[in-house]
Amino acid sequence: MRYRLLPLLAVPLAVAAPRPGVAQTPPVVTALRAEYRVDPIGIDVRQPRLSWQLSSPERGVVQTAYQIRVATAETAFGKPIWDSGRVMAAASTNRIYVGTALESGQRYWWQVRVWDGNGRPSAWSRTAFWEMGLLQPSDWRADWISPPVADDTVRRRPGPLLRKSFALRDGIRSARLYATALGLYELRLNGLRVGDQVLTPGWTSYDTRLQYQTYDVTPLLHAGENALGALLGTGWFRGDLAWEGNRNIYGRQAALLAQLHVRYADGTEQVVATDTTWKTSLGPIRWSELYDGEYYDARREPAGWSGPGFDDSAWQPVLRLEHRKDILVAPAGPPVRRIGEIRPIAILTTPAGDTVFDMGQNLVGWARLRARGAPGTTITLRHAEVLDKQGNLYTRNLRGADQQVTYVLQGSGEETLEPHFTFQGFRYVAVTGLPAPPTLDQLTGIVIHSDLTPTGRFETSSPLLNQLQHNIVWGQKGNFVDVPTDCPQRDERLGWTGDAQVFARTAAFNMDVAGFFTKWLADLAADQKPNGAVPHVIPDVLTHGRETGGGATGWADAAIIIPWTMYLVYGDTRLLQQQYPSMKAWVEYMRREAGESFIWKTGSHYGDWLAYATTRSDYPGATTDKDLLATAHFAYSAELLGRMAGVLGNEADARTYAQLRNSVQAAFLKEFVTPGGRLASNTQTAYAIALAFGLVPEALRAQAAKRLADDVRNFDNHLTTGFQGTPYLTRTLGDYGYLDVAYALLNQQTYPSWLYPVTRGATTIWERWDGIRPDSTFQDPGMNSFNHYAYGAIGAWLYSVVAGIDIDPEQPGYQHSLLQPRPGGGLTSAAASIESMYGTVASAWRLDGTAFTYDVTVPANTRATVRLPGATLAAVLESGRPLAGARGVSAPRQDGGAVVLDVGSGTYRFTYQMAVH
Repeated sequence: MRYRLLPLLAVPLAVAAPRPGVAQTPPVVTALRAEYRVDPIGIDVRQPRLSWQLSSPERGVVQTAYQIRVATAETAFGKPIWDSGRVMAAASTNRIYVGTALESGQRYWWQVRVWDGNGRPSAWSRTAFWEMGLLQPSDWRADWISPPVADDTVRRRPGPLLRKSFALRDGIRSARLYATALGLYELRLNGLRVGDQVLTPGWTSYDTRLQYQTYDVTPLLHAGENALGALLGTGWFRGDLAWEGNRNIYGRQAALLAQLHVRYADGTEQVVATDTTWKTSLGPIRWSELYDGEYYDARREPAGWSGPGFDDSAWQPVLRLEHRKDILVAPAGPPVRRIGEIRPIAILTTPAGDTVFDMGQNLVGWARLRARGAPGTTITLRHAEVLDKQGNLYTRNLRGADQQVTYVLQGSGEETLEPHFTFQGFRYVAVTGLPAPPTLDQLTGIVIHSDLTPTGRFETSSPLLNQLQHNIVWGQKGNFVDVPTDCPQRDERLGWTGDAQVFARTAAFNMDVAGFFTKWLADLAADQKPNGAVPHVIPDVLTHGRETGGGATGWADAAIIIPWTMYLVYGDTRLLQQQYPSMKAWVEYMRREAGESFIWKTGSHYGDWLAYATTRSDYPGATTDKDLLATAHFAYSAELLGRMAGVLGNEADARTYAQLRNSVQAAFLKEFVTPGGRLASNTQTAYAIALAFGLVPEALRAQAAKRLADDVRNFDNHLTTGFQGTPYLTRTLGDYGYLDVAYALLNQQTYPSWLYPVTRGATTIWERWDGIRPDSTFQDPGMNSFNHYAYGAIGAWLYSVVAGIDIDPEQPGYQHSLLQPRPGGGLTSAAASIESMYGTVASAWRLDGTAFTYDVTVPANTRATVRLPGATLAAVLESGRPLAGARGVSAPRQDGGAVVLDVGSGTYRFTYQMAVH
């Protein structure tokens, strides 16, 4: 029988009774955010969504009403531009601003107060703000400027410098710099770097969406002469992308667009913008490519070039470039930044004679080098993820990517050097050309990725599983570099849709990915083909400029599955609205491809990518028919689209796509399922997906689940799934009564398994189950990444089943959490937490013999249903008291071998002797 939580009983949320000696005070309003961010500047959402949390030591705290007020000055709340009034609603996330129209460049201050379940008002929150960016193309007075056209047939092109001097008056009150580029850019103001973002403006579907950044540069300016400088790089816009000489995809000429707004105390404004008065010259970057690395000659950097007083008379004038401004958008997601630093753990001398720094962690970013030497000393850094069997640097799996950085020293004492417009995926750095023997403190690993707030924590009594979680997180870090890439090291690094969709749920446990996926899904919709097909990679660089392409099942379904996942995690209905045309177009594409039979047999699909394969003549591997997978995903995406239509109030579409899903299911049953519950493809992936998607009729599910479990056992508790089947495998087994088999898979340490790479010293998730074989040889170097997060999708099961934190789809965003751990696999403890939009949800259990302790935390203004495994009502204590007397606990009931109960917000501890079966 499939494991399901009992439906929530129709009981009111319990409000904690007053406790003697404890002051009863209203909750405190905290954690104010606009568009998922704290005090953002430069947004372009015309009606921002506002969210907050409640803090209270009491249990069962709820919000019954709220009031928001918005003003144009921090001291102007007496005359707000919008006051919501007292709104009788419990909602405290994504409340939409509906005041007067917002203006470009204006800062808006806001506060909120709430009323609790007893009708008590809170104090007004601290003052928060958001600031608008440039909302109209006409707001851009700047021109696109570019260096004189160079030979665009040259593969490695130098990075130009651009500059402009200007004068400012006394009385500077504030200053904002708006900037973007065709290519990549870094800005300097009066010799100082502007901002801490890297790889700006980021990677989007450049033809229709180009991000600009907003910087508060007030502290960098002064009265008198000032100077603004820029470095440009090729980046994704015109550099190498993918393979077969794919470059200049979006254009051939690098360009800059920048506009500085200086506001004075007297209310006047001065604008300094890119135009033909700017000057340009070649600089120290001889070439810079994302895949190949960078060549930096420090001798060629003019001293003081980005500061006032520099003589640029020998520099050339820039050219004005015609390019669109109506495609400019403010970033919806966080920027890429330097997030951390890693010190090497050892310096090795390889059998080949290389000097190699071992960072101890496979990371993404670059190496910062400190060195001294004579002018012209050339130092080269080569990067690799692994060493080969002999202990030498292994780079064959990089394919056409050089991953090499070269520095030419200026020769003026100690120099600290970092690349500008490239990044590498590596653990090992081979260094040549050092004038003196290396020391560990000479080289530092700089970790970069999208600046995603960590939200999840997971740990168990098993060191191997803890390392697996570590590897999952580091795989996410290294591949969430403005887009969700497949890998960060070889000549690919593309936003593969299939990888992203299977990992999205795990990603949302580990980090706040709301803005990240909002941005990426906008690119998906922008690059979607006219016929509704979704390209294989987003942004689409494989079929860029073509009317057709993509449409692979399980990959293109990212258009459906990721918005649904974001809705579940964040309760984001606006994202559903924005993506709805894209989602509908994709399902209608599948409907046309499948035709009247509802069986999708056409098109090109990747199938269960990298599933278990052998060289045996009698068993080539676990191959699942592509038409089975395509039809299954057709049904699943139609179902989810119908559910999302219902969420948005589109009842006609909800009925249409529910019926479509039923028609596809009937066809699937006829085509692929025997009367005995056997699937046409007798593989773990086929059973896991068919059962997870509800395509097997109730009467046959037990037989199908048994076939799945038997197949796992036949392979001695090893999985045979690839990218598509792996995310559903353990959950399906556990849901249908085979939790022991699921744990056996989780704990398996030999190939193929999740823990096999861990036993081989992996610090990230591998692309293949056997990237390094048991004999220490390597898999096919043509496709063998050692930082590839797809198989890390097991992380969602670790959080939701092992630790027991899950979401109620009927009350998304953790309004109602399902706290239902399922201990097993010999673990004696597991703990997890997630920082939800409402606050911390935590679940931690410990088993000492048969004594079971379960600690849970439920944030204010939410509730949870708790399932206590192996418990009886009479045996359970909460904080040492029987359930009948526990504050905040309601409706305890026995559900077979478990106790189920409802709780309001607060922290609880449940203890009991677990029944032994």
